[in-house]
Amino acid sequence: MTNLKKLLEANTGSGRRRVTQVFTDFCELCALAIRNAIDRRGFDEREDRYLSVAATYTPEEMDRFATALALLAQELQSGLSDVLGTLYMSLDLGNERLGQFFTPYEVSVLAARMTAGDLVERLQEQAFVTVSEPTCGSGGMVVATAEALSDAGINYQRSMHVTAQDIDITAVHMTYVQLALLHIPALVVHGNTLALEQRDVWPTPAHVIGGWDSRLRRAGAPDGTPCDPPTADHPVDRVTAGADGLDDERED
Repeated sequence: MTNLKKLLEANTGSGRRRVTQVFTDFCELCALAIRNAIDRRGFDEREDRYLSVAATYTPEEMDRFATALALLAQELQSGLSDVLGTLYMSLDLGNERLGQFFTPYEVSVLAARMTAGDLVERLQEQAFVTVSEPTCGSGGMVVATAEALSDAGINYQRSMHVTAQDIDITAVHMTYVQLALLHIPALVVHGNTLALEQRDVWPTPAHVIGGWDSRLRRAGAPDGTPCDPPTADHPVDRVTAGADGLDDERED
């Protein structure tokens, strides 16, 4: 974490940029690069945005961002944790006026363990469970849920699908990057949960590679009605936490 923090602070350019901007740009660049590797829809627009942000940094500074991404991946691989949320707070980026403070990961783990038993029980009858996080922040609660399932002997990469949403685009980027690097099948939605508004939907590589669009449609709604996963044309609340009838996909 210390090295990751130092790399981002070095990209402030001796005070030319605020660390808030550097952190925001880092998360956006990582998210754009990952999404464009697996999602062709909107590719050109995202590529233009990536190049626009990258143009404000020197080659040396971009190399630091690449190194920071590698360190982030290493930290997540060494153990499930809310690395970006912790980094955000360690850089003193919490905003009291906007209420932008991320729950300590240890607290998220405690909360996740309280509900993990229900998820494990449902997985005895279902091929997978769906998890909804309407104000995802950095994605820490989702990561904690994945850890709780893993501790119970469940492969969360195959048995859990996540729909996470936040109104803040940086939070969307943070969640997307962490879930992508952890290979968690997810749709990360940029939008206002209370207003049922969505501006964009970010599918993680695990969602795309795992064919989760079709899995969610086959799962359907509780009444058996086919159900589309959230996209720009289908609201998030049409995805339900049901997976009955998919026994053929459950591992022995």
